[in-house]
Amino acid sequence: MTDDKNKIQKLKRSDIEKYKALLWEKRNELLGNVSYMEKDALRENQSDLSHVPIHMADLGSDSYEQEFTLELMDSERKIIIEIDKALQRIENGEYGICEIGGEPIPPARLEAIPWARCCVKCASDSEKKSFRRTESYGKYNNLSDIEDEDSDLDDVKKVS
Repeated sequence: MTDDKNKIQKLKRSDIEKYKALLWEKRNELLGNVSYMEKDALRENQSDLSHVPIHMADLGSDSYEQEFTLELMDSERKIIIEIDKALQRIENGEYGICEIGGEPIPPARLEAIPWARCCVKCASDSEKKSFRRTESYGKYNNLSDIEDEDSDLDDVKKVS
């Protein structure tokens, strides 16, 4: 019987170094973006201290921009975490292998998304399953949300 790890074609050291450089470059870029957005948000908050009357529409726009910036920062922080995990997979010798199917991730995918954990097929299948699960629960993202709401209903029944 052959070992499955022997069947997996490992990336060349030169390829791994190339992907590692891409990961570090993207990580540094995102850290710069997040840092800039944080400084920009702080600067905007300081300008609110002026005594110029503010129109309600301006407040709504500012609030929207702030929320958008916070969501963007959160998204970029999540990518930084994924990049850190990819760098750890390089150190562990697991980089470039699909975490679901165990097959090599095609170089084109690693070029586009060097922190990719899965091949395109497995990632697509996983997203479809996740979407169907969310769709079947309707407004619920997971079972704990349903249980929490049911327990709240039980508390109401006990009180009445």
